[in-house]
Amino acid sequence: MSKSLKKAYLWLIILFLYAPILVLMVLSFNDSRSRATWGGFTFRWYIELFKDRDILLALYYTLAIGLLSSVIATIIGTFAAIGIFGYKKLSYSLVKNISYIPVINADIVTGVSLMLMFVFLGINQGFFTLLLAHITFNIPYIIFSVLPKLHQMDIHVYEAALDLGANPFMSIIKVVIPEIRPGIITGFLLAFTLSIDDFVISFFTSGPGVTNLSIEIYSMARRGINPKINALSTLMFVVVMALLLIVNKRSASNTEKKVRRDI
Repeated sequence: MSKSLKKAYLWLIILFLYAPILVLMVLSFNDSRSRATWGGFTFRWYIELFKDRDILLALYYTLAIGLLSSVIATIIGTFAAIGIFGYKKLSYSLVKNISYIPVINADIVTGVSLMLMFVFLGINQGFFTLLLAHITFNIPYIIFSVLPKLHQMDIHVYEAALDLGANPFMSIIKVVIPEIRPGIITGFLLAFTLSIDDFVISFFTSGPGVTNLSIEIYSMARRGINPKINALSTLMFVVVMALLLIVNKRSASNTEKKVRRDI
């Protein structure tokens, strides 16, 4: 296969994946409510979007849940990764594989399972249950963002800190955490991106009066196609894409720094 044909095939795949999103973004600036006719360029739907109280409330819950769950999951996941890293080979493989199950598990299974657990425990679904659900599915992503950095770390640095009189906790805080900080930051950004983008798990674990943007978009779409959905979806896509670019840039930068140090 020639080089030009490979490039054409690649661009065809990219076009197939992103053409619907580009159409949605263009329609978000269409002055007409009809998707079939172009009524002129306008920011009308974006202005109406930020005047909609329901959407602003959903945005508040999305950001609050996203930030809180990401911070808490990052703390729990980081220390969990450090604990898993300290296991012997057999225990390490077992716990690592168990931690990987939530990542490959279907979202609908996780959502229904959490919902049934909250019902069984008699916990009223709302902000608290939605927060717990997001923390739960974010933790594995933090673990698998931090573990590679632990493997790259020189373990003798931690042992040297112990020899110099630091206790294990202070050695982790002062020595290990700075060494694995890039993985922690990457995990946090990934967790936040997944949180603001989640629908299925949020749908089963949220309660009356507590919805995120994904659920709000679903509710609006059921009442008919509103151009504000296009504007909201465009903003969500831009935010998520920006976060993913930051994550990828940080990963590439950290890899480049490591290669330079090895050289």
